[in-house]
Amino acid sequence: MRLLLDTHVALWFVLGNEKLAPPARALIADSANDVFVSIVSLLEIAIKNNIRRSGPDSIGISMTEAQALFLADGFEPLDLRPTHLVPIEAMPRHHGDPFDRLLIAQAQVEQLRLVTVERRLTEYGEAVLLV
Repeated sequence: MRLLLDTHVALWFVLGNEKLAPPARALIADSANDVFVSIVSLLEIAIKNNIRRSGPDSIGISMTEAQALFLADGFEPLDLRPTHLVPIEAMPRHHGDPFDRLLIAQAQVEQLRLVTVERRLTEYGEAVLLV
């Protein structure tokens, strides 16, 4: 299976956070799966770190540290290309987070499954895999 990790899922995996359920962890760790992390997730981490430098909502890890951990765990980087933006123009507004919308569009274009814990994203169909 070809997987694109939502930002929280990717971070929880590399940081060993218990918020990520064991079945999800096993799915990501399975060497039979191709696992991608988007440049969009790195952008999200950088922007949220800039906005929330400290406190309970902070990411807790820099974008540079996250990128190094993603690569160390063998995640394949996924660049953002103009073709990834095309689905956004017609995408229903089930939810307005621009980072999630970009990830969903990338998953659709690249025929990946977006692995997420956000139930509301399942409204976007088969491209989303709730764990």
